[in-house]
Amino acid sequence: MSSPNFAGPIVWKPSKDYLENAQLTKFIRLHKIADFNALMQRSTEDVSWFTDAILKFLDIQFYKPYSKVVDLSKGIAWPHWCLDGEMNIVHNCLDKYIGTGTENRTALIWEGEDGETRSLTYGDLYRQVNQAANALRSLGLGKGDAIGIFMPMTPEIAVALLAIAKIGGIILPLFSGYGVDALVSRLQDADAKALFTADGFPRRGKLVDIKSVADKAAAQVPSLKHIIVLEHADIDVPINLERDHWWEDLISTQADQAETEHTSAEGPLMIIYTSGTTGKPKGAMHTHCGFPVKAAQDMAFGTDVRPGHIIYWMTDMGWMMGPWLVFGALLLGATFFLFDGAHDYPAEDRLWALTAKHKITTLGVSPTLIRALIPFGDAPVKKHDLSSLRYFASTGEPWNPDPWRWLFEVVGERKRPIINYSGGTEISGGIVMGNPILPLKPTAFAGPCPGMAADVFNEQGQSVTGEVGELVIKAPWIGMTRGFWKDPQRYEETYWSRWPNVWVHGDWAAKDADGLWYILGRSDDTIKVAGKRLGPAEVESVLVAHPLVVEAAAIAVPDEMKGNQVVVFCVLQANVEASDALRQELRVSLVTALGKPLAPKEILFVSDLPKTRNAKVMRRMVRAAYLGEPAGDASSLVNPGAVEEIRKAK
Repeated sequence: MSSPNFAGPIVWKPSKDYLENAQLTKFIRLHKIADFNALMQRSTEDVSWFTDAILKFLDIQFYKPYSKVVDLSKGIAWPHWCLDGEMNIVHNCLDKYIGTGTENRTALIWEGEDGETRSLTYGDLYRQVNQAANALRSLGLGKGDAIGIFMPMTPEIAVALLAIAKIGGIILPLFSGYGVDALVSRLQDADAKALFTADGFPRRGKLVDIKSVADKAAAQVPSLKHIIVLEHADIDVPINLERDHWWEDLISTQADQAETEHTSAEGPLMIIYTSGTTGKPKGAMHTHCGFPVKAAQDMAFGTDVRPGHIIYWMTDMGWMMGPWLVFGALLLGATFFLFDGAHDYPAEDRLWALTAKHKITTLGVSPTLIRALIPFGDAPVKKHDLSSLRYFASTGEPWNPDPWRWLFEVVGERKRPIINYSGGTEISGGIVMGNPILPLKPTAFAGPCPGMAADVFNEQGQSVTGEVGELVIKAPWIGMTRGFWKDPQRYEETYWSRWPNVWVHGDWAAKDADGLWYILGRSDDTIKVAGKRLGPAEVESVLVAHPLVVEAAAIAVPDEMKGNQVVVFCVLQANVEASDALRQELRVSLVTALGKPLAPKEILFVSDLPKTRNAKVMRRMVRAAYLGEPAGDASSLVNPGAVEEIRKAK
């Protein structure tokens, strides 16, 4: 695979303020460790020490203490954590703060698309979660029962998430844009007993009915006995009196004190479904002592969140970053922000207006979103006071250099770091991440997250620097999925089958001589032309550098002579006409940058690219549509019409 350009300069170095006050610095000094490199070595060579240190640093409290941090007797793929420990993560998110100064601190702030705002203190959230827990118990629900969440991003979605965990239930976060089939497959697989939903939600001034989707799905899931409906959009929806319960009637009438269920530390907390390339979605199973702990660790060490900080990550609760946001912020005693609306509605400055109004400290975005905002120019940014911002954070897909620089230079004024973050649902957060104490280059990561024994392997399984290879992990970590729900063999085949005792994540990565890391796209998206490998990001970065191109997707298609050829799809700026002249101009740019052997077979123009809610471009679907093949699981797409447009673009 061709090597990426590592010649980029260091563009951000931590000031004394960032360096001295960082949670990461505090942890390093607490344990008398020399520096970040020494922390990485100790945290990956002595997993038990590091995990125990993190649990104490985060003040994770147990009803019954663990006798041993980790047991690896079943192998590296199946560690057992916090042996004999009993806990409930909701005790650590809410209960332990009651009667302390944190009780009156703001836990969450919400704004709706129409501008309505609400906030809840830790005490408010605690009492509402107790009411919801009592309501669930009144329906006969309890430990081990799977309960879905199919709701807009309102304060009640956080209440529902925490209430399910409080009673020892299993949370099923579901993307609010799912269709019936996607809901059915996930609810059936988990044997869901109940579902939280809403009548609907506003989007770009129009009302979206989701209750009807929930109803159609429920008709196909025999285990589903209860639907709890939040009245949010004032839509007239049918109510099945034997099954449906209005939130206000069922929950708001309950007592605001409730016992928190004692669960095993490794008791199931949540199943998050991820789309597979083929076949049914994979249900990553997480536990009380796993996912939330890793989320809080990454949030603390990467984006330096602490009491008094407000973190907003643009996400849906159906993507792992939704639960990550809630659990991480609450474990750190911080404030999380939720927005239920479109980020460029009713005006293109909505995101910056939200940031200024609510004094957001950490803003989590995707490269796709930033590319979409750049055409509006600098003025929407400059009209707002963004002085509260200390960090940008980014995940979902690799950056192209030009959008990264625009965010860093125009919005960040060259003084706010972009904390790049990459991992996944099965990781409970990040494998690699930026942080407040190490310098940054454009599009780069500072390195692996503490505790993550990450490496880059070539095809022979050898560690490499300065070239692209497979991203791997060589030691267990507390956030790792406890396997796929009801499918252990698929879990082992997906991550552990290539090299012995090595997790292969499925991303192309590289590390440079300065110790910075890069993620270059999914390894199953690899383009190989006449024996030469390159990642889609290498092609796409050339294209989006053109002032008329907003987005691009590059795929490999079969070719008898070369094995594969490159085909690219470009989304142009609004009101720009596609033309053969522009197509030729882009072709010349690619040939100049990548060489004539990698010249594209075709450059096609489309109005949109198929994306998930977290803004990942689904290249496998682009390729399948272009080749007229089955697209596989498309349930996570927010814009399925884009697939059909690609089919017709040939």
